[in-house]
Amino acid sequence: MDIKNLKLFLSLSDSLHFGRASEACHISPSALSRSIKQLEESLGVSLFERDNRTVSLTHEGKVFQEYAREALIQWDVVRNDLLAEAQELHGEISVFCSVTASYSFLYDILSDFRQQHPKIAIKLHTGDAEGAIARIMSGNEDITIAAKPDSLASTLAFKPIAASPLVFIAPLQDASLDPLLAEPAVQWQNVPMILSEEGVARKRADQWFKDNRINPLIYAQVAGNEAIVSMVSLGFGVGVVPKIVLDNSPLADRVRILQNAPALKAYEVGLFALKKKLQSPIISAFWAQL
Repeated sequence: MDIKNLKLFLSLSDSLHFGRASEACHISPSALSRSIKQLEESLGVSLFERDNRTVSLTHEGKVFQEYAREALIQWDVVRNDLLAEAQELHGEISVFCSVTASYSFLYDILSDFRQQHPKIAIKLHTGDAEGAIARIMSGNEDITIAAKPDSLASTLAFKPIAASPLVFIAPLQDASLDPLLAEPAVQWQNVPMILSEEGVARKRADQWFKDNRINPLIYAQVAGNEAIVSMVSLGFGVGVVPKIVLDNSPLADRVRILQNAPALKAYEVGLFALKKKLQSPIISAFWAQL
């Protein structure tokens, strides 16, 4: 069975959206649709249920999803074992991370890795960090850099790189926000909040509000920490971001860290990979860089 079609199937089964899956795989939606149709015809079953608004896995699709993930892992292991018989590793590895992580951590890792393994091609993809672990779980990426969630799937391996505090940020000056934030005891229920749609920072902020019985005034929910810094700098509200994002933001001088804000658990950043994929000599070599 065509390995490429398995990868396309897994991307669609993860996103359940032809547009997002085709973009992630760098093909057109029509080409993705044809590949899925060919796969279904070769299997003799429908893998997806489709209508004009939604895409979902059939029972057969869920069964095949597990097979496809295992097949790709075994393919990588066998292929890389064969390549390892040569004196020098060669092949490719896919890495996913946010833009912030790419220049905060990835440069040093890749510099050393390229010197030691010049014949390994690196496919680097950047995007929203909150979806990074899902891309590993679906088999779309070999390695990702992301924040460690409070609970980790048993199939995942994690290797820490750094820790970063989660900080509350506000515009340098804002006539409507400053009175709310200057009070001895900030009335957080009245402060417009700009939070990430999902992920570690959002869960920890939500938990703090819940523990303190506060119903937050959420002005906006956005994808990506960089977007939070941007909206805060424009005066739309107060945001919660990892300090490492703020330190690397071109807008850092337009916002301030609130000193009278809640203390949230730090953001632990590191490498993620499927444990089974660490059997691959190439992925193992990358993992060993830290």
